[in-house]
Formats: sequence, C-alpha cells, structure tokens
Amino acid sequence: MIRPGFTGCTLDRADRLRHDAEALAAATGDWRARLLRLAALDPEIDDAGRLGWGSLADAAENAELVLLGLDERQVPHFAAVDPEEPPVRGRSPALFRMLGLMPPEEASLYAAARSVVDWHMRHRFCAVCGHGTQAFRAGWARKCPNCAAEHFPRTDPVVIMLIEHDDRVLVGRQPGWPPGRYSALAGFLEPGESIEEAVARETLEEAGVRVHGIRYVASQPWPFPSSLMIACIGRAEDDALTVDPNELEDALWVPRAGIRAALSEEPGAPFAAPPPYAIAHTLMRAWLDEA
Repeated sequence: MIRPGFTGCTLDRADRLRHDAEALAAATGDWRARLLRLAALDPEIDDAGRLGWGSLADAAENAELVLLGLDERQVPHFAAVDPEEPPVRGRSPALFRMLGLMPPEEASLYAAARSVVDWHMRHRFCAVCGHGTQAFRAGWARKCPNCAAEHFPRTDPVVIMLIEHDDRVLVGRQPGWPPGRYSALAGFLEPGESIEEAVARETLEEAGVRVHGIRYVASQPWPFPSSLMIACIGRAEDDALTVDPNELEDALWVPRAGIRAALSEEPGAPFAAPPPYAIAHTLMRAWLDEA
C-alpha cells in the first residue's frame, strides 16, 4: 500500500462543528482543548518527533483559532493565528530535520495546521474589495464584513512525474537544492488543463521530452505553502534531452539499480534522493516495485 508523507492524520476534522456556533463554543471552552505550539510556522516536537501542545490560554489575546479536529476521546485540537504576526517566507533548516523525525500521523496533522495557518497569515484582506477579513467556520474560511465575500483556503494542484524510457527514469535538479539532490520533474497545473496534459506539457517544457501513456500513482498534500502533489508515471517517446536552464540545472536518465542505490543512500549512488516524506521518494519506490 502506498502511503505518501503528510497523509494518515487520525483526527476527526469535525466539519459539523464548523457550522454550529454552540458546539464550537463548547469546544473552545473544553478544559481539555489543546493548542498546537508553532513558532513562525515551525512546530515544537519531542525526542520521538511528536508535536508539542499547550492550552488555549497560550494563544495571543486577539488570536483567531482554527479547529483542527477531535481525537478519539473527543478532545478538541486547535491552531492559532496571531493577526500581528507577519507572513512567514521560506522554510527553516530546522524544519527539515524535524520532519525526518515525525511519525506519519504527526507530520500529516502538522501539514494541515501549517497550510491553513499560513493561508490566514497571507490572506487578511478581501480579494474583491480590499477590506480586512475575519475568520469564520472555525477558522476554515474568512469573510469580508464590507462586501460579504467569503474566502476559503486554497490548494494548488501540482503534477510530479517519473518519465520512463528503456527501463530508466528521468530525474532533474533545480539550482539551490542540496548538493547532488535530484528528484522527479514537477510543475503546477494551469487553468483549463487536465493532469495528463500538465504532465506532458511540463516534461516537454523542462526537458524537451514528449510523453504518452501517463498513469496516476498517488497524491500528497504538500504544506509549503499548500499544494496537492499528483504523482504520475509516463513513457517517453525517446531519450533525447533539451533542458530548459530556466527550469532545471540538470537532468539525467537513471536505471533501476541507480534509483535503488539512491533510495538506499548507498555510497556511489548516482544522486541524492529526495527525503522519505516527499512524494517523489514514494514515486521512485512505486516504480521500482512495478518491476
């Protein structure tokens, strides 16, 4: 069974409470309610990689609360948005170390919290009239008091793909990545485009390779800031590469043995693989398992 990173959260998202003011008030008044500890969107974790929690009393006085959900004991879990805190740009080096320690269900919960809190921080004004907005629906939407427009957290679809040819797959490298790191090609879907069309277009644009036989493998929420990674495998018509330097620093074809060596972090592997919580890692394992 394929289980990409940032999936497997065990909380009940409790959508029913988002529309029920009385039930939501009871949740915020529950003495057991827990508040996720975040600092500039980075979590606090213990030695086992589990998320740190406090009480709602730890939230800023004017904080907007986001109901993350209820656990099996019906304990409400929240995140807080401080209206005075500026939006966070980029990701800290410490975060990647923490993600490597988190159990899957903890990483999944963190991904949801980070994405929605980040969205609130970057969408404080109405896109229709420019007026300041207010959180509602238990923190899962914002509403403009001036024009009544409602705004909801967005998720941007991204295709990420391994293209195969002659029992090899195409991987690419972007400038700024860690030394030796290569990964699957990827790109945002454009308006009026299917998943298959986006895979074919992005591969042609980035590497000059024409693709057919595209098939879906799995998906993954990616909270940086908030994307849905749609993993696919396709077949190349030939292996000639024309790399767009505006998109990639390099691209290469790697046989199964090379992919296996990279995922196992073997000495002499042809590249450094993406981390296990990235769906590119999952996609490479899925391709190996098809053999």
